[in-house]
Amino acid sequence: MRVESVEPDIRAALKSAQENIEKFKALKPTELNYASVLLGFENATRDLSRAWGLVSHLDSVMNSPELRKSYNALLPEVTAFYTALTLDPGIWKIFKAFAATDEAKALTGVRKRFLAETLLDFEENGADLPEAQKKRLAELNALLAEKTQKYSENVLDSTNDWELFITDEKRLAGLPESALAAAKQSATAKKQPEAWRITLQQPSIFPVLQYAEDATLRQQCWEALTQVGLKGQWNNTTLIAEILELRDEKAKLLGKKHFADFTTARRMARSGANALRFIEDMAKRIRPKFLVEVEELEAYRAKCEKDSVRVLHPWEFGFYSEKMRREMHGFDDEALRPWFPVDGVIAGMFKLFGNLFGIQVKARDTFTMDEAGKKVEQRAAEPRVEAAPISVWHPQVRFYEVYDGARHLGSFYTDWFPRESKRGGAWMNFFRTGGPRPDGSFAPHLGLMCGNFTPPVNDQQALLTHDEVTTVFHEFGHLLHHLLSEVEVESLSGVRVAWDFVELPSQILENWCWEEESLALFARHYQTGEVLPAELLHKLDAAANFRAATACMRQLCFSKLDLDLHLRANELKGADLDSHWNDDMGSWQPRTSRRLPAMARRFTHLFGDATGYAAGYYSYKWAEALEADAFTRFLKEGILNPKVGRELRDRVFSKGNAEPAEKLFHDFMGRDLDPEAVLVRDGLAS
Repeated sequence: MRVESVEPDIRAALKSAQENIEKFKALKPTELNYASVLLGFENATRDLSRAWGLVSHLDSVMNSPELRKSYNALLPEVTAFYTALTLDPGIWKIFKAFAATDEAKALTGVRKRFLAETLLDFEENGADLPEAQKKRLAELNALLAEKTQKYSENVLDSTNDWELFITDEKRLAGLPESALAAAKQSATAKKQPEAWRITLQQPSIFPVLQYAEDATLRQQCWEALTQVGLKGQWNNTTLIAEILELRDEKAKLLGKKHFADFTTARRMARSGANALRFIEDMAKRIRPKFLVEVEELEAYRAKCEKDSVRVLHPWEFGFYSEKMRREMHGFDDEALRPWFPVDGVIAGMFKLFGNLFGIQVKARDTFTMDEAGKKVEQRAAEPRVEAAPISVWHPQVRFYEVYDGARHLGSFYTDWFPRESKRGGAWMNFFRTGGPRPDGSFAPHLGLMCGNFTPPVNDQQALLTHDEVTTVFHEFGHLLHHLLSEVEVESLSGVRVAWDFVELPSQILENWCWEEESLALFARHYQTGEVLPAELLHKLDAAANFRAATACMRQLCFSKLDLDLHLRANELKGADLDSHWNDDMGSWQPRTSRRLPAMARRFTHLFGDATGYAAGYYSYKWAEALEADAFTRFLKEGILNPKVGRELRDRVFSKGNAEPAEKLFHDFMGRDLDPEAVLVRDGLAS
């Protein structure tokens, strides 16, 4: 995986994939069968997909000018290749001919679904369009790939462009020791050991906005954060307008009213209007409590400052919310850090879900190459696999293998801490999809999970906040969805499910971060090994639904913004992003003293990918309704009940897209969704 190899290797893979496609198109009518058509087409592009997946991964975790140049040079060619597949009349002719055969009509189970989903993929992506419209669709896909990549680069570059060195420690009053130590370590790494360094990476700036008593410092950091994707050469304003226009044109070209209808057509929501109705209905139900919480925080600030009640400044929300939570519940997220050492959390998480799902997770030694070209090995923690070390892209990366008895289900990498060469946020991805093979064997899966958590300081393992712990569990849920898949068809395996179902396996795992029985397995003091004390556990529980309506409305606001931009693309063409965010979206946000720069300019979920979460951000809340209801089985039958855990594995995690999402949910619950469960859990039910 050297940067200089990227262009020649990907071009070789493109050439090979094209040759495979030409052979596929030359199939004779007598040669059409399940293996040659459905599996043959999937096999034709597998090497290219895997190779390009690796390059895209490196672009996320080890971005550099050289890699960026190669990636951007290849992106139009790779996009054009994949777009051409569903627009190629020769390929479509083969599929339609096979679909008409007796063998195709006799397919059952996952193989029948494979054919049906493949035909829908082609139809949805323009296979039946006239030639001129196919050409335009290919142009649109190429432009979307190019412009969303540039959007992501602008967010990364403008994030990295800002830093603040502070030499007067008094300005940092209120910051927890962990944040101070990380800021000192960051400044020292930049050859300013006398200072503390603040950056726009989440583990650096969020403690300032939450804890810093110096309001001018909070304001300075907040204003810098709002300039991401806005300032100077990294201004995403024009790109957003172009991306929305391209998406809208693409949707209309494919016979849809707008991009939201295009993305939701095969999801549980079925239409953009249904997704919007779901979001607006939930907002209507919680709005009274949300408005009460807004007034309570304004009154609390006035009480603290012995001042009259007024609208809050944007840099005051995090600070007074945290202060209010500590006062009301005696709860300080920082006080929990000693019980959440990253290695202990991960080992406990593996044990917890190992018991629930009937699996074993073992670490494996790794190695990197230093600047002198020397191999530097890292010994894995126990339990470990006795085998040759695995090459990783950074010394902080770890590697694990997952077993069900003697059967090797898959392997994965973890990469938890921020770097300037790494994009923000947390995510899971897959490199290889295994599963049952025609000869009866099982091919292991390969995936990864990444985050940007509070980094280790002074060679001591990182201590996480409770929020960071829930993020680890969330990404592990996505990863298990991939690794536990038992689907024989690669394109129906693991996380390749309806987008508004994909967050169910991730979000349901977050529930075990709040339960006493499960916390006892992984919340252990990093020095003494003691379990989380009853007093802290009680405070965590009491604070669980603190300002729940505000937290819920924030997610709904992002979903509403997303759907608004994509449902009203024509109407909003040329509209000012900041006016839309402050005026149209104002009632979805707490009132504030400032007109805010639009969130859309740094909202990579929506604009960092040709599709991604575009017109799909509602999926988080949709899936939250599903997982809150599904978790009630564990609440009734036992948090650590391996029987229910195994059913969740067998009926949801292992099934991928082998059956419709609604059926998988029903199979696990024995009934359809009760949407009230999520409001009950969050204390928001009326």
